[in-house]
Amino acid sequence: MAIIKPLRGITPKIGNNCFIAETAVIIGDVEIGDDCSIWYGAVIRGDVNSIRIGNRVNIQDNAVLHTTYQKTTITLSDDVSVGHGVIVHGAHVSKGALLGMGSTIMDNATIGEGAIVAANALILENTNVEPSTVYAGVPAKFIKKVDPELSRNTNERIARNYLFYSSWYKENE
Repeated sequence: MAIIKPLRGITPKIGNNCFIAETAVIIGDVEIGDDCSIWYGAVIRGDVNSIRIGNRVNIQDNAVLHTTYQKTTITLSDDVSVGHGVIVHGAHVSKGALLGMGSTIMDNATIGEGAIVAANALILENTNVEPSTVYAGVPAKFIKKVDPELSRNTNERIARNYLFYSSWYKENE
């Protein structure tokens, strides 16, 4: 069973129809919307500040979400995909963005709507990733603009796929 733990008098809130894997950890000031999936080994640690997660968000295996005490928070808007092994530390991610496997998003970074952060990219503190763009590299740089409709369709499809995958696990509960 997943570790869902209150801390400092605040209990995590989890929306309807969410899949939380048995080895996921959710602590403290965390609010998760509806139709989300939190996969194996993911850690969402709202111990030092708030973490807000929208609807249809998938946080894949071994991702870590954390903040800086009294300085930063995390917001993941609707239809965000957080790839395997991603670190999000005190950043804001807009609707339909995709954070590629192994990427790191640092404090006060903003990821625009429909943006794609490539696998293993490092988004430095205070970086503003524009909507419908691709950023890659260490540190990450602008690579190209992408068609907003194509980006939205692709990223929403991935979010829907993870909701579908989670249904397989719910059948076995």
